[in-house]
Amino acid sequence: MASTSPVEFLRQVRQEVGKVTWPSRRETLQTTAMVFLMVILASLFFFVVDLVLGHAVRYVLSLGS
Repeated sequence: MASTSPVEFLRQVRQEVGKVTWPSRRETLQTTAMVFLMVILASLFFFVVDLVLGHAVRYVLSLGS
């Protein structure tokens, strides 16, 4: 395995970081907003499903008494 000096390693890291295409501020804000929206929608969906299943289970269990 080839040994790389710390200075050479840092030079290579800096060179690779320069190749990265970073998102613009607008793209970052848009994707962040979409993530928050999807989290809210998913939480509402699972809340409603939990509510419905809870009522269904209570109904089924009440039939036996």
